[in-house]
Amino acid sequence: MEPLVEHPAAPARDTARASAPSVAAVLRRARRRGRTTIGVLALLLAAVVVAALAIGPVPLPPATVAGILGERLLGLPHGEWSDSATQIVIGTRAPRVAMAVVAGAVLAAAGALLQALVRNALADPYLLGLNSGASTGVAFVVLVAGSGSALLFSGAALAGAIGAVLLVTLLAGAADRRGPLRLVLAGLAVGYALNAATSFLVFSSDSPEAARSVLFWLLGSLASVQPLALAGAAVAAAVGLTALVVVAPLVDALASGDDSARSAGLDPERARIGLMVGVSAMVGVIVAGVGGVGFVGLVVPHLARRLVGGRHRLVIPAAALLGAMLLVGADTVARTALAPQEIPVGVVTGILGAPFLLVLLRRGGIRAA
Repeated sequence: MEPLVEHPAAPARDTARASAPSVAAVLRRARRRGRTTIGVLALLLAAVVVAALAIGPVPLPPATVAGILGERLLGLPHGEWSDSATQIVIGTRAPRVAMAVVAGAVLAAAGALLQALVRNALADPYLLGLNSGASTGVAFVVLVAGSGSALLFSGAALAGAIGAVLLVTLLAGAADRRGPLRLVLAGLAVGYALNAATSFLVFSSDSPEAARSVLFWLLGSLASVQPLALAGAAVAAAVGLTALVVVAPLVDALASGDDSARSAGLDPERARIGLMVGVSAMVGVIVAGVGGVGFVGLVVPHLARRLVGGRHRLVIPAAALLGAMLLVGADTVARTALAPQEIPVGVVTGILGAPFLLVLLRRGGIRAA
């Protein structure tokens, strides 16, 4: 009689059962690692902000800057620093740095979202015409209407951005034929057309000074941050970024494809267009305050995915923190490199972003959303 041999399926089933907890443990460790990374990025952002507030024509010790911020924000006791130091930090540099934080966070998070929505690793607010629409609206207000109020700036930029995304949606075709590639191509066409319209407004202006100011603004500048623009940008960022984190699971489903989104109970086209309109509102308010700033929404999301993985509940806050750091650093370079002359911050982000994008590409860091 042959000896009994245990069937090989039994240990296989046991191995599968044993491996299930290990997979769950790996996912939990990945989430913990992602949250830890976001915490580290928040601390790094705080350090970058303090450094930016300390650097300038009148350099200040970082400890003094931290003490002034602690006094104003946390009610800590007054230290041994002069009133002029407080005025430099709070009155002169803080609004500019705060706008850089808000704008960098929004542009980077918007880029991460758009890359997921159109499933294109090269998507950013410029690609879908949002920044071009906002810039055209502001140029029209300055050069044609002759108004420069912060409220009208924000309104014109918001209207231009929403108008651009609606035009992209219209040109992309009917809902049953509208896909990510058609949206990208329509966005490129709209962006080029709006850039041409902005250039026409600039060169047909009767005011050379106004035309020069618009050209400088279109390249991005935080030189004259207005309180109303900063307040509007901060509110838009707080509401918009919170909403993006809440809907992050829906973004994951859309990034996996329309079939996956439908299986999760979503209407892909309505969800995609609704999110794009929301992003256009955020970007419009930001562009009204800082002008056109490139590469932040293109490069930063890829770095965020390398750090925290592909889940957008982690990608969006990581991208926001990284974008804030990048724009604060770029603005610090813009205002100090050739002082007292100032470089448009969009030029600095381009100089920093282009080689960084090439490095990511060389090392295989460009991931599809």
